[in-house]
Amino acid sequence: MILHSQNKTIELGKRTLIMGILNVTTDSFSDGGDYTDIDLAVERAKEMVKEGADIIDVGGMSTRPGHEEISIELELERVIPVIKRISKEVDTIISIDTYRYEVAEEAIKNGAHIINDVWGLQFDNGEMAKVASKYNTVVIAMHNQNGTEYKEDIMLSMRKFFNKTFEIAEKNGLSKDKIIIDPGIGFGKDIKLNLEVLHRMNEIRDIGPILLGASRKRFIGTLLNNLPPKERTEGTIATTIAGIERGADIVRVHDVLQNKRAVLVADAIIRGYKD
Repeated sequence: MILHSQNKTIELGKRTLIMGILNVTTDSFSDGGDYTDIDLAVERAKEMVKEGADIIDVGGMSTRPGHEEISIELELERVIPVIKRISKEVDTIISIDTYRYEVAEEAIKNGAHIINDVWGLQFDNGEMAKVASKYNTVVIAMHNQNGTEYKEDIMLSMRKFFNKTFEIAEKNGLSKDKIIIDPGIGFGKDIKLNLEVLHRMNEIRDIGPILLGASRKRFIGTLLNNLPPKERTEGTIATTIAGIERGADIVRVHDVLQNKRAVLVADAIIRGYKD
């Protein structure tokens, strides 16, 4: 499958793509404060591309549980200068990680190619879908909810959520073919549900292309005797390989080099070795 977004082409299915995480925040759960300096952020983007990242995902507001909501102005102040620099200095696809349509639109105007929305186009009254439609932009729509209680099977609930996402998209002129789904590991799910969704992820392969974002998540730390986020690389790699086996087209990770190496081997086994 080939997707076109802005002036970039995204080919899915041939190999697993790597999305490198670049949080220009002060309070992200894993790397908050590491890349608040613009020069450091741009250097990290360059480093991730060298390590094998196909996409750089820039985020300016933490969405971890209990995060502090910041103003739109501050979010823009954090992400736009970084996106501008990366778009000029790095040959890569840029994603903007935001659920605010105002931030998404400014990011696209300044060089971003993809919108990564943790509320799956359902945070506002279709405004994010309108922005994506206006700029003919690919959207990553993540499954999410407030709280971890589900009245029905988690995968059925997920299907209903994405059906609503597609309805919003269609209503606002955005083709379903422009949407990549994300099962939302760590969002609206406890450890058992995270593991169940990962285990059953193949059940939603028919909905659309899948991005998996499990990197350094809390459930991995819990399974590894409460290891801190930056020591969860091996656990993350396990989710990457399991995700590829269950249909992930893109994996969103902090540790690009290590996951890229794992992906190369996993793809050879799962997708087929090519000389």
